[in-house]
Amino acid sequence: MQNVRNALRALEEVAERQPIGVADLARAMELPKSSVQRTLVTLHEAGWIRPAEGRPTRWQVTAKALHVGRRATGELGLRDAAVPVMEELRARTDETVHLAVPEGERVVLVERLETGQPVRIILPLGQVLPVHASANGKAVLAARSDAEVAEQLAGGLARFTDTTATDPAVLRAEVDEIRARGWATNRGEWRADVSAVAAAVLGESGRPVASLSVNVPTARLTDPMRDRFGALVAEAAGRLSEALGGRPGRSAARRA
Repeated sequence: MQNVRNALRALEEVAERQPIGVADLARAMELPKSSVQRTLVTLHEAGWIRPAEGRPTRWQVTAKALHVGRRATGELGLRDAAVPVMEELRARTDETVHLAVPEGERVVLVERLETGQPVRIILPLGQVLPVHASANGKAVLAARSDAEVAEQLAGGLARFTDTTATDPAVLRAEVDEIRARGWATNRGEWRADVSAVAAAVLGESGRPVASLSVNVPTARLTDPMRDRFGALVAEAAGRLSEALGGRPGRSAARRA
């Protein structure tokens, strides 16, 4: 049983920290490198993890892990509804489009449609994004109730770049702006080279079940482009909400 527990824990740690090497994973799990290496080989042989592209000594989760998670949470239906909307959004922006879902106090990337431009944003499926420092995360946060926002912002906010906002009062004001505007923005707050705009996707209950984002290299995102993409992503998220039985503009945040 302990071997099974270690394997499941290793899978969780890889998903959280990917791409990650054996030494870093062993430190995180507080286990010998030899034990962790055997566990990684087992997970790889079973199809749950694979070497990261261009970094063979580091590991990341495969689509198998994502597929199981989707079946457990009903995300396959979400993806079926989302992909046509994402394809149209990509065509209208010529930038990478992401679909993320909330998972507790974080959001996780579950689908990606890439731009054809040579300089682009590429994040692995399964990537965990911070709620306070990503456009997807802030879009989901703004669609939650005031009590949930207060609880989230009171938990301590990590700084990732020089532009990361860690003052709860600043972020609370930004949440109000997102609710009024209909979309969130990230200006290099998680990774300096990554900027984005995003909007929440609402389910039948009015709660956020996902978020859509347009992701652009920071150096390419101008203010007029951000405003135009923000309007487009808000429209796309609204159409996806309607397809899922939700009602755009009637989030839990507005009913709180």
